[in-house]
Amino acid sequence: MSPDAYLEMSETEDRHWWFRGRRRILSGLVASLGLPAQARILEVGSGTGGNLRMLAGFGSVSAMEMDASAREIAARKLGSGFDVRAGRCPGEIPFAGERFDLICMFDVLEHIEEDVETLRALRGLLADGGRLLVTVPACRWLWSAHDEFLHHKRRYTAAGLREAASGAGLEVRRLSHFNTLLFPLAALARLKDRLMGSAQATGTAVPAGPVNATFEGIFALERHLLPRMDLPFGVSLMAILAAPPARQDGR
Repeated sequence: MSPDAYLEMSETEDRHWWFRGRRRILSGLVASLGLPAQARILEVGSGTGGNLRMLAGFGSVSAMEMDASAREIAARKLGSGFDVRAGRCPGEIPFAGERFDLICMFDVLEHIEEDVETLRALRGLLADGGRLLVTVPACRWLWSAHDEFLHHKRRYTAAGLREAASGAGLEVRRLSHFNTLLFPLAALARLKDRLMGSAQATGTAVPAGPVNATFEGIFALERHLLPRMDLPFGVSLMAILAAPPARQDGR
């Protein structure tokens, strides 16, 4: 992506209902985890930094982003209070020897060919009792020009995400769909793209103000649901993963 494209992304993620609503939902999820005081938090694939201020409300935040333009925009937008390093999954993660209470990958894993290897590498950065919070797009049948535009490698089923976690040696503490309330509209939009043979992604532009605010309000209602219950379907999946506890016999 060009620097101009990342600048557009930075502006969009501050305004678009999906980014804004997702941050509110994720904030509720992180709050429900009961992180320790002064928790160490890592966001992998932080882009232009749209989630870092939210995460900073729960502890000390570091981040990793492979694109230099995105890192520069994040630095201008956020100032010097965040440790954002260059890196790439799974083989170039610049936090060797460091441990985190929470590692976040928000709609990143679907961009990485080696998803199991990435989860395995991140498992090694978890502190004792640490957790990995992952969100990914759900429902393979929703694949459309939207996914191709965003350079997705895959959409996940719940079973597929569980299998990737297991392959990385991680326990699934929770796995749920979300973006449930707006699922019918999203499904219709994706199916329309496929039937019309559209090569353009839908849903990336910021809608008109009242529509944008309405969609954000509906989507953000899930922040009251997801910390308390699993949702049976939705456009996205979230998983809370952890390393299995060490066996008492040392084996």
